[in-house]
Order: sequence, then structure tokens, then C-alpha cells
Amino acid sequence: MADPIIISASPHIHSARTSKKVMYDVLYALIPAFLVSIYVFGIRALVLTSVAVISCIVFEYLIQKYLLKTESTITDGSALITGILLAFNLPSNLPIWMIIVGALIAIGVAKLSFGGLGYNIFNPALVGRVFLLVSFPVQMTSWPVPVENKFSLVDAVTGETTLGIIKEGLMYGETMSTLADKIPSIMELFLGITSGSAGEMSALALLLGGVYLLIRKVITWHIPITILVTMAAFTGIFWLIDPEMYANPLIHILSGGAILGAFYMATDMVTTPVSTKGMLLFGVGCGVLTVLIRLFG
Repeated sequence: MADPIIISASPHIHSARTSKKVMYDVLYALIPAFLVSIYVFGIRALVLTSVAVISCIVFEYLIQKYLLKTESTITDGSALITGILLAFNLPSNLPIWMIIVGALIAIGVAKLSFGGLGYNIFNPALVGRVFLLVSFPVQMTSWPVPVENKFSLVDAVTGETTLGIIKEGLMYGETMSTLADKIPSIMELFLGITSGSAGEMSALALLLGGVYLLIRKVITWHIPITILVTMAAFTGIFWLIDPEMYANPLIHILSGGAILGAFYMATDMVTTPVSTKGMLLFGVGCGVLTVLIRLFG
């Protein structure tokens, strides 16, 4: 009689690399972007991230202990990373209670309702972000500008993001030439001295973390590079056709959280393909959808 076929849940590839080690590698990779966010937005960025992280950990503990009655997994680092990534996708001036609501949706709905780490079908932090955007669109699109007093907790001055300025300007008849003085320079976008979500601004800091993840083999190059190359190619075509109506590819790559999404969101191990061909197709799809939403959404 032939040996029986044993069907079991993932993971099927075993190594010394644990989920906890992976999560803490991601944490280390996000430190440069976190430091830049504090430099740009001051203590508000620290408060935002702290509230999001603490809320995610507390909600995971409470739901597992009192609702699911299962063993707590708050020490594996996944709730910590969800909190940080949620914070990185929010304006630093968002009211504290909204941050807590976003954390509850991310952990309670997007993660634990599907069975916890390894079973969620969507990235929990992004689900929390989308819920907040749909529920509180005004607060979620009021972007604080860089502050001079880093220790101030008063209401921050708000302004539009780079993509927002371009979108509105073109809508009202301006061109990229006339908008040039209203948007940050390529160097400012690269360094992150501009308005936007707490952790999306500095391409340099995010790339440093991305390189760390590649070196540590937490991620592979296939998804992030494919996304960015696809975005550059797609936006480059429109830019070459009409440079006065479309921003150049560098602006698209360095703004709007493209690098944060490519290296830290799209590479989520649970919700992405595992084969090389699958990752490349996934990256192309993400890049095309991003550009379509930016240009025509």
C-alpha cells in the first residue's frame, strides 16, 4: 500500500528563521523612517506611533484572552509591526481616538477574525487605514506640514501632499511648469521634508530599511523592484506624451508612499505570491493599479 498523503496547514518550509525574528527585522528596517518622521513632524509622530502600537498590542491581547480564549501571541511582534505600519499610513495630527479605532479594525477585523497571523487575507494595517479613510475622509486627508517646534502638541498647520497639489492644479488648468514652484523638489522628496503620512515621506530612509530587509533575506527584490519599475515605465509613457499634464516618473516614485508600499506592504508574506513568476506578475499588477488610481482615480 502506498504511503498516505498527509495534508497540513502551512508553513511547509522549515528553517531557523521564526516569525518573531522576521517581525523584529522589519522593526529594525523601519527605524530610519520613524526617526525622520519625528524630525519632520515632531512629537506628534511619536504620539501617533505609540498610540497605534499600544492599541494594537492591547486589542490583540484582550480579544484573544476574552473573546477567542486562545493563547496570546503579542510577543511574536506582529501586532507591534501592524501598529507601526498603521501609524506610518496616517496623518500625524489624527485624533487619538481615531487611531485607536483604526487599530481595533486592523487587529480585530483584518487579523484575528481570519484566524490570526498567517491566515489574514488582507494586510491588517492597510485595512485599518482604508476603514479610517472611508469613515473620516476629512481628518484622513488633512496633512500636517513639517513643524519648526518639534515638541509642540498644538494643532499643526496642514497642507496638501505633492500628488494632491498636482492633481488639483491640473484640474484647474495649471501645467506642470506652473506647478513646479508649488511642489517639493526631487531632493526634498528624497529626504522626506514634505507633508504626507507619518512614515511615507523619506525615500532615503525607507530605501535604507528596504536594503536591510533584502540583505537579511526577509524579502526578495521581485515585488518591490517590479512595482517601482512598472510605475516608472507607466508614468514615463504619459510624461513623454505630455510633460505639461503629467508628472515625471521620479515624482511618482518618491511621493505618495510608493516606496513604503512597495517594500513594506506589498511584500507581506501572508498576502503575496511565493513563486518568482507570481511575485513578478503581482508587482506589475500593483504598479499598474497604483498609476491608474493616481492618474485617473
